[in-house]
Amino acid sequence: MKSPLLSAFRLFALVAGIGGANVGLSQAQTDVQDWQYRVQAGDTLLSLSDSLLEPEHGWRDLMRHNRIADPQRLRPGSTLRMPIAWLRREASVARVIHLQGEVTLQRGSGAPSALALGQELRAGDRLSTGAQGAVSLRFVDGSRLLISPGSQLGIEELLVHGRSAIPLMRLKLDAGSVENKVQPNPAQAPRYEIRSPSLNLGVRGTEFRVQADAASSRAQVIEGKVAVLQAGGELPIPAGFGALARPGEAKPSLQALLPPPDLSGLPTRLERLPPGLAWRPLAGASGYRAQVFASGGESQQMQLLAEAVVSQNQALWPALAEQPDGRYQLRVRGIDAQGHEGRSAEASFELKARPEPPFLQTPASAAALYGEQVRFSWTRALAAQRYRLQVAADASFAAPLLLDQDGLSDTEHSATLAPGSYHWRLASIARKADGSPDPGPFSDSQAFTLRPLPPSPAVQAPEIGDQIVLRWRAVPGMSYQLQWASDAGFSQGLKAWDSTEAQASLERPAAGRYYLRVRSVDPHGQAGPWGSVQQLDVPHSRWLWLLPLGLLLLVGL
Repeated sequence: MKSPLLSAFRLFALVAGIGGANVGLSQAQTDVQDWQYRVQAGDTLLSLSDSLLEPEHGWRDLMRHNRIADPQRLRPGSTLRMPIAWLRREASVARVIHLQGEVTLQRGSGAPSALALGQELRAGDRLSTGAQGAVSLRFVDGSRLLISPGSQLGIEELLVHGRSAIPLMRLKLDAGSVENKVQPNPAQAPRYEIRSPSLNLGVRGTEFRVQADAASSRAQVIEGKVAVLQAGGELPIPAGFGALARPGEAKPSLQALLPPPDLSGLPTRLERLPPGLAWRPLAGASGYRAQVFASGGESQQMQLLAEAVVSQNQALWPALAEQPDGRYQLRVRGIDAQGHEGRSAEASFELKARPEPPFLQTPASAAALYGEQVRFSWTRALAAQRYRLQVAADASFAAPLLLDQDGLSDTEHSATLAPGSYHWRLASIARKADGSPDPGPFSDSQAFTLRPLPPSPAVQAPEIGDQIVLRWRAVPGMSYQLQWASDAGFSQGLKAWDSTEAQASLERPAAGRYYLRVRSVDPHGQAGPWGSVQQLDVPHSRWLWLLPLGLLLLVGL
């Protein structure tokens, strides 16, 4: 006897979709029309028919269908075949087991509303995920569905047959991407369907993915086996292959999936927000889907926290900035030129980005400082109780450190260092609930150079003649600045000039007392301290002493 449910399913599989192919189980009809029930102690045909079958089917139908000679003697552990079409149908629900970002629920003709964790969904509901939204559902048999960001999915049917023994789930993916883990049970008939614009899938028990848009639909089988149903027969899709269907094409094309990418060598600890990772390129990949899940057992495998579809072998996850520090699971797979997503590679990592380090202020990056005292300053991090300052001679901060101070409560610190090239960085230290310290990651380091101040030149005694000649001890590579004034404070009659040589000639000024000082300037334009102030007394010209004698001679004449 043919099952009306199975006939309807096969007719649906041949006509549904936009001119496209349909995917179902590779299983003979005689195998899928019956539910294989394992007889329990105390079972009778009468009790089973009363509890599991529709009213129009009774124990006599079961007896004839199974060719049972003695209806009073059912052996526990034996198998009893029950046609799916005879089983009672009851409405079922799906439960939201994980929710991330923006996900909306459209129920009937009502306005869309925000989906809630733990909410029950029923036939007729439609879900939409935002750009960073994701949701995972669990069905009555334990099967799970992960809906990725940017997807639209409708729940067309949720039923159970015969005392919740056989669920029937029919979903419609209009756009986006879903991942499926269907509970395998070879004894049960096909019960899980996903329709898309160009592909329709009926699944007995497997792990597979579906992507859909208006131009094409794709399905990749990771475990288990499905088949494309066509008018001329079935085309099996083994595990490790994908099917691509487009509207108007006679049948979908099959393509072997890319192997998993190589994630070896990735850092196991991420200390920056937003977190990002780069992995080795995968031959044949034109893009990648990189996902971050909660770390833990099987229940966390569908808890998608962040996702990025990228063209390069690296990804950033801004959404993870909202997640706490802890352990996470990375999952990456390549996308080939046909749009098929290959097998996934997984790696775990720890996120430890808090308390975040302060912003470094001085010395600025690549700054050149002079002298021996260095003043370090930074912004105040609100989560920090104190700070740890490190100074090293190289960017790797290899031991020994030149400075390692971890008890700083202020936002500045001064230290004495010898001339040289340095790197400095800071970390915030918070306090855990139990009062113990909680150090955060170090900031990116900044380099600076500490140079000695140019030395003060030693000035020789001036030579006073028709001109005043000043000389001082030359310092290699230096130029010089001079100041001349009529007071020791260099505020009156100030004259200043530069010299590239270790001497200068000045026009002889009027008689009087003057003050002179010189300082060196290095090739970077940094001036050193002024040398000691030189006092210079310029006498009157000797012609002034001879002037009275000349006047007397003139009078005598």
